This record gives sequence, C-alpha cells and structure tokens, in this order.
Amino acid sequence: MSYREGHQFSRAKHNFTEYAGVDFSKISDEELRALWLETLQNGMHGICFSMYEDGQKPGDIITEEQVERRIQILKPFTKWVRSFSCIEGNEHVPRIAHKNGLQTLVGAWLSDDLEANEKEINALIQLASEGCVTIAAVGNEVLYRNELNEEQLLGYLNRVKEAIPGIPVGYVDAYYEFTNHPKITETCDVILSNCYPYWEGCPIEYSLNHMQQMYGQAVDAANGKKVIITETGWPSEGSSLRGAVSSAENAMKYFTNTQVWSAKANIEVFYFSSFDESWKTGDEGDVGAYWGLWDKHEKLKF
Repeated sequence: MSYREGHQFSRAKHNFTEYAGVDFSKISDEELRALWLETLQNGMHGICFSMYEDGQKPGDIITEEQVERRIQILKPFTKWVRSFSCIEGNEHVPRIAHKNGLQTLVGAWLSDDLEANEKEINALIQLASEGCVTIAAVGNEVLYRNELNEEQLLGYLNRVKEAIPGIPVGYVDAYYEFTNHPKITETCDVILSNCYPYWEGCPIEYSLNHMQQMYGQAVDAANGKKVIITETGWPSEGSSLRGAVSSAENAMKYFTNTQVWSAKANIEVFYFSSFDESWKTGDEGDVGAYWGLWDKHEKLKF
C-alpha cells in the first residue's frame, strides 16, 4: 500500500469539508475510548473482512467454521461485509454473510497470474448466480501494482458485467486512479475508491479533511456515478510515516471521525479492517499487522 506515500492529490472540484470532525482537544483518553466504543456500537455501513488468523496467510485454505465465527463477531456492528477473493475459502465469506442477512461487496482478486484470474472470475460469477453478491468488485489495485494493463482489466470487467446483469460491477483502486483511467471509470457501474490519509503521511489532525478531498477527487472522476469508499483506516501501532503517527489514540480518532462524517454526509464507507492480521507485514512493514478494530485474538482493541 506504500504507493500512497509519494502521491500528490489534485484539489477536487467538489468540497466535502463542511464537517470538521470531533474536537478531540477537550476529550480525555478515557472519554476518547468511550466515544470510540459508542461510535462502533452505533454501527458501520461496512467493514473489510479479515480472513487470516495467526500463522495463516493468503494461499492457505480457510474453513467455513472460521469464517462463520468471525461473521458472528462482526454482524452486530455492520450492514455490509467486503471480501477480497473468491477462492481458497474466501468464497465462504459472501455465502455466510448473506445467510446472516448482511449485504456483500465481493471481490475477485486479479494479478498477473492469468490462470488464477480465471478461477477468481468464474467463482465470482458463481457466487453471483447463488444470490450472494450485492456488488461485484473485479480487481483490487491491480493497475497500481502494474500487474494488468487497462485493456486486460476492461476485458474482465465487461465479461463479469455481461455474466451478471442486474448486479452493479466496479473496480477497486486508489481514488486518483479513476482520474488516470477514464475508460475504466466509464465501464464501472460504481466507483470503488480506496482513501488512506495515513499512506500519504498526513498528520491525524488533518486526516479527515484530506480524506474528504480524496473522496471529492473520485466524485469528480465518477461523472455522476456512485462512489463508495472501499477502504480507509489507521494503524494502532507500528512505525509511523512522516506526519502520520501510528497509535491507539490516532486509530480511535480516525475511526470516530470517519464514521461520524460518513453518516452525516450519507457516504458509504467500508472500514479497513475488522481483525489484525500478522501476515500483512511484508509489503507494508510492521504497521501492516495493526489495522483491525479487533486484535488478532478477535478481542475489541479499545
């Protein structure tokens, strides 16, 4: 995710900064924890599903029992669940979420492994045919990673759109990629935008305003299409990135501001993430393991 470090966002035409956020200067540590918990208990629009326990990683086959247990933990707090893949046990997420009355944003993970992509696309179409897919996401940051080109991605998007008429289909990437790739934006039914002030080194006190500008840029690119924030979050520990400090206090502040603003502005947000995942330290460094609202033992953090 470190691509966001060097990115200079362009000022959005739309201004979503009318909500300045909570004034945390008057709040004690104890009051902040209480506010965070109250905000969580008020419920979220959506949450990104964390699949892997300690010692597990992508490629490991995950059981239905593990997914069921985690869905039951999340169910009281969210209306939607987002999944990132449709194979290796990830297909259990939309099925079990749907069975539990949750809406699903279901992702097919695409990469430069074209054989694996076929499995993902076919599994996404199968899940949609079962009625387990509310919104389909074809690929996640694959343009940023330069693992597919625009034409390849357009091919997958059009194939899925044709196979599952009536279900909105989109592509997930950083907010600015929808400005950079107008053909992709035009093909998507819905714009699925990742917005991370943390990865651009933004200090916590400016993070809500920065996220609002990111969202505004995606709205400008969308030309009237719905924009959903598919990932945003803040790590609770680990190394910091320039002005963006990883801490429990900042993670609580960011979550609270995000949820209050998105509810006020009627913006759909999938918070990243549900549970801490130890495997995620590779590309992201030590902070990768600390994005959850729950820790790796499935206990609420704060």
